[in-house]
Amino acid sequence: MQIGNKVAIVTGAGSPGCGRAIALHLSGRGASVVVSDVQQDGAAETLRRIKLSGGNATMFNADVRRETEVRVLVEHAERTYGGLDILVNNASAPYRPGEPLEGWRDTVETDLLGPMYATRFAIDAMQKRGGGVIVNMGSTSALAYGRTKPGGSPSYDAAKAGIIRLTTMLAPLWEQARIRVNCLVPDWVATEEVQAYVDSLTAEQREADGVPTKLTSLAEIGEAVERLVTDETLFGRVLVWWSGEEPRVIPWADPGYAALEG
Repeated sequence: MQIGNKVAIVTGAGSPGCGRAIALHLSGRGASVVVSDVQQDGAAETLRRIKLSGGNATMFNADVRRETEVRVLVEHAERTYGGLDILVNNASAPYRPGEPLEGWRDTVETDLLGPMYATRFAIDAMQKRGGGVIVNMGSTSALAYGRTKPGGSPSYDAAKAGIIRLTTMLAPLWEQARIRVNCLVPDWVATEEVQAYVDSLTAEQREADGVPTKLTSLAEIGEAVERLVTDETLFGRVLVWWSGEEPRVIPWADPGYAALEG
């Protein structure tokens, strides 16, 4: 699929991180973009930047935890631009290492149920257009079995593991409805917040915490999403991008572990 003249929804596009970068990238490639976020000021800033660069976009605030709001979001794209071709499920709850049990529900609703709602409504909209592409956003934190040190967010990792599995299970949609569902799984991304944290560490602290020497840039995230949208050989696939390495696709039917112990 070529991005030019297509209609895209990007959730979580008001954040000054991946969502905004993806929305700007798709707009720069000629897509009409629906900028969606619960943070109105952030979404308005993304919209302003797109229009300043000559792009075509509209803003629609929706909480992906609310199924009804997600349905109306997709309807907005259809009503405004005549349909939907691309959905990027980027919205994510704040990452809270060591979060209390009470915070788990919010994360799972945002990072797993939200994409499920959006995917379900997007399928109906894309079928009217003869197909489309859905890109989910995962995390390398959901790949490894266990952690070498305490910390992290169990609900975040569980939700991201779920979104990876959701992607692979929807591979048949390509044959059934010409809809491709793929997942981008980045490692450390150079958002302002993450970069500031990394810059505050000494070389010794970075090595001890496993912080890569080179973070994946926001521009590279946009390019990776473009690859998953345009490459029609990819459906139900998971593109993993460990920082400092080249992005690579998990082999089809990979069992998800390197070995078993007796």
